[in-house]
Amino acid sequence: MVRPLTGFRPMKKLKPRQRVLVYQLVMYGLAAVVVLVVASQADWPKIQKNFFNTEIAADMFPEVVTSAVKNTALYTALSFVLGMALALALALMRLSSLKPFRAFAIGYIELFRGLPALITLLFVGFGLPIAFSGFRIPGGVLGRGSVGLALVAGAYMAETIRAGIEAVPKGQTEAARSLGMSQTRTMFTIILPQAFRIIIPPLTNELVLLIKDTSLFFILGSTPGTKELTKFARDFMNAERNATPLTVVAILYLLITLPLTFLVRRLERSAAKAR
Repeated sequence: MVRPLTGFRPMKKLKPRQRVLVYQLVMYGLAAVVVLVVASQADWPKIQKNFFNTEIAADMFPEVVTSAVKNTALYTALSFVLGMALALALALMRLSSLKPFRAFAIGYIELFRGLPALITLLFVGFGLPIAFSGFRIPGGVLGRGSVGLALVAGAYMAETIRAGIEAVPKGQTEAARSLGMSQTRTMFTIILPQAFRIIIPPLTNELVLLIKDTSLFFILGSTPGTKELTKFARDFMNAERNATPLTVVAILYLLITLPLTFLVRRLERSAAKAR
């Protein structure tokens, strides 16, 4: 009779935690093999020349920061502020006891959550002037683009704010009303401050999405002083016939968004501990 090797333990006899560890080690090993195979087949001198050309990267500075990053931050901030104001109004209408308000809020939210942001920007930038005899939102690219993104962001943030309001214990409302506070005062001084503490992480996620969505502003046209990061990189890439500008801009986007996503995780952990 042949005996199994000493110390050999079939996967079925391993504890669940040990099986997970073995599975992870196998997956890491396979991933490492794939990376090594791809790396061995890559033309690294060509990649360096076309994606990591230090001379071209140096030519992008400081304008990529003083103009493109500044414009991206400005577009994001204005879109977020306008979207937040719209979202708050929609969330309150969504929770209103008046059926027409609820119907309007639901229709708006479903409409703009169902439309791509690019379509909304095209409508704001080119549809409105056609439909209303040349009417244009003031502010140029900044005005049209920010309003377009705010219309979309407002729909998403409205549902986030509504969920935050509904997450506040109803006893808070009852206690405030028993003290003689009006419904409006209760909402703005008691409920909303607590709701916003709850929804800070998802609102920060929405801010990250808006940073990336500003790359759609190119569809509205631009001047040298209004280019955001993606448009700046595209024009520089076309001029140099090299992809290094895309690498530089990708790194800049990560430098902006990664700290925000890290902040979201910290806030979510803090909120979980508070519960």
